[in-house]
Amino acid sequence: MFIRVERGSSVPLSRQIDEQVRAQILSGVLPPGEKLPSVRQLAGELAVNVNTIVRIYERLDAEKFIDMRHGDGTYVLPQASGKRSQQQLVAQREQYGRDFDGLIRSGLLLGFTPTDLRRRLSAAVIDFRAEQK
Repeated sequence: MFIRVERGSSVPLSRQIDEQVRAQILSGVLPPGEKLPSVRQLAGELAVNVNTIVRIYERLDAEKFIDMRHGDGTYVLPQASGKRSQQQLVAQREQYGRDFDGLIRSGLLLGFTPTDLRRRLSAAVIDFRAEQK
């Protein structure tokens, strides 16, 4: 599971993590049955408080994205392929678009040129693809 947090973002870390895990489940990057990192392991990897990950996992468990099995681990649940999951994906993409637009505006206000921003985006895509291999 790959999660990238932006500490300087106006989006809270817990929301960034939650949305990325959901998106990976809905897109199939995290398939049903996949074991997720333990709460402590993920908190350590992302350098966030353990309670932040606990709350995220509990919310995802309550919404039937994952199954938290005491003493065994946390696993991805199969998702309904119907309207509900498609609506969730659409909502997440819309939120991502708004967040992305905000980042672009912030970058321009900080003096980045459109060329600078394109280069950064291209580099981020290349890095992401390399990490996925």
